[in-house]
Formats: sequence, C-alpha cells, structure tokens
Amino acid sequence: MIRHTVSSRAISSIGYDKNSMQMEIVFTSSGRAYTFCGVPLQVFQSFLNASSKGSFYHQNIKDRYQC
Repeated sequence: MIRHTVSSRAISSIGYDKNSMQMEIVFTSSGRAYTFCGVPLQVFQSFLNASSKGSFYHQNIKDRYQC
C-alpha cells in the first residue's frame, strides 16, 4: 500500500491499494489507521486532490466504504 502524507488538520496520511481497492486513513486526533473497502480509484484520487481532506471525508467517504 502506498501512503501519502497530506496537509490537513484532521488527517495525517492516506494509503491506497488499487488491487484490493482498500484505503487506509490515519486521523491526526487518534493516530489510528482506519480501513475502508471497495473504494474506487477515482474517489481516492479526488480525496488526495481535495482542498479540504476533512470535508471530503465527511461528504464522500464516511459511512460508505465499510469493510
């Protein structure tokens, strides 16, 4: 899984494995990594490019890609 450190107050890094379509997000508040399943590559790429990672997470990822 390739991890990307991001500039965000809420999220410290995002990882993605295109073969399994799994994404891991590490939140700054807890330092814990959470796994999301069945995430399309386009969603991951949009997440990386979003100006606000926290807003993008809440609008497009939270409660949608649970394992």
